[in-house]
Amino acid sequence: MDVVVDLRPSRPETTDLVTRGAGRFLVSLGYAPLAEVTLPNGRRADLMALGPKGDVLIVEVKSGLEDFRVDRKWPEYAPYCDAFYFAVSPDFPEGILPEEPGLIVADGFGGAVVREAPVAPLAPARRKALTLAFARMAALRAAGVTAERLSL
Repeated sequence: MDVVVDLRPSRPETTDLVTRGAGRFLVSLGYAPLAEVTLPNGRRADLMALGPKGDVLIVEVKSGLEDFRVDRKWPEYAPYCDAFYFAVSPDFPEGILPEEPGLIVADGFGGAVVREAPVAPLAPARRKALTLAFARMAALRAAGVTAERLSL
């Protein structure tokens, strides 16, 4: 009797690998990413990143087709970023994701932009409030304080 072993990572493992690779990729572009950021509207961004020129990105990690099908909250991130991306593993089925957001393909080591996200610049007052909240969250996390929610 042959034993078949499935060596593919589990859904949580895939999420962790894609998140780590997308974060590393953002760092390579000069961004400072934070994982698991709860936005003022209650939605949780998998990655939120502040760029060297003050631009704000949000990246939603999709571990697989089922994860995408059951999660339709991604349009609610728009008020809190200049650009929005999905990040998926290299084996994610092509042509499933909507064409509007950007697309990053990532594994545990890094990633690449497959499709650039359209840019919708934040209003200056919103950008200032988000940047300050992001900086405070990063400083609290660096100090060992559990900080998950952005306070505007």
